[in-house]
Amino acid sequence: MKMNEIHIRDPFILPYEGVYYMYGSRGGAQQGFDVYTSTDLEEWNGPKAVFLNSDEFWAEKDFWAPEVHFYNGKFYMFATFISGTRKRGTQILVSDTPDGTFVPHSDGPITPADWMALDGTLYLSPEGKPYMVFCHEWVQIGDGTMCAVELSKDLSRPVSEPVLLWHASDPEMTVDIGGGYVTDGPFFVKKEDQLLCIWSGFDKNGYIEIVSRSDNGRLDGNWSHDSELLFTKDGGHGMIFTTFEGQLKFVCHSPNKSPLERPNLRDIELVKEDGLWKLRCVK
Repeated sequence: MKMNEIHIRDPFILPYEGVYYMYGSRGGAQQGFDVYTSTDLEEWNGPKAVFLNSDEFWAEKDFWAPEVHFYNGKFYMFATFISGTRKRGTQILVSDTPDGTFVPHSDGPITPADWMALDGTLYLSPEGKPYMVFCHEWVQIGDGTMCAVELSKDLSRPVSEPVLLWHASDPEMTVDIGGGYVTDGPFFVKKEDQLLCIWSGFDKNGYIEIVSRSDNGRLDGNWSHDSELLFTKDGGHGMIFTTFEGQLKFVCHSPNKSPLERPNLRDIELVKEDGLWKLRCVK
């Protein structure tokens, strides 16, 4: 398969031992997660199911935004779910292999039980402490927020209360889409002593990819938001990875309209200007 034949949202690509593993939210019925594999980012095999809903699992729908991180010898999937009796939240699953069956690791969602929350991602502090950064959803609070919670070393539970990083309305370009401002899909990039976060919201032209930065290179810094967008063509919920040849790549879904979403892969560059590292798509 080519990428333009794969119908997923929220693509996430994990390079591991010569193979690229791509996960995402299924198009249509969302009762599980698949993985696609490639050795060249051109031809893809799959899909292979790596998690399927069952009577034993608590969630009923909105199986969203799986991303997989290799941590302490295992593969941890951060994914979002909801049920008729529990609010939307991000739970952590685990597998011994990137294409194996993932099973619940945390006891339900890591996000607060009374919050509508989604799109958790793993962040490691300079000291190696694990955190989950996630979105407190605009459908509940109007002005969506980006929040962080410290995790136990084994990623099984939160060990702090959530802290606010920023509001969806903070960047100058974001707009109210009719009921609120959106935060989606955080993903972090570290370079030297600087910390960047890419995430998605909406401007007047549609879904976009924003670059934000901490003034102290840590989660607890003051966050500002670049006026230059990383992606502007009605696409977003992206992430960045490095190929086996050392090239930085950005992948998101585009367009942001069902059932037309497809993974959109771009070369990007990280360049230093006036002391700040900047992310730009180059094609």
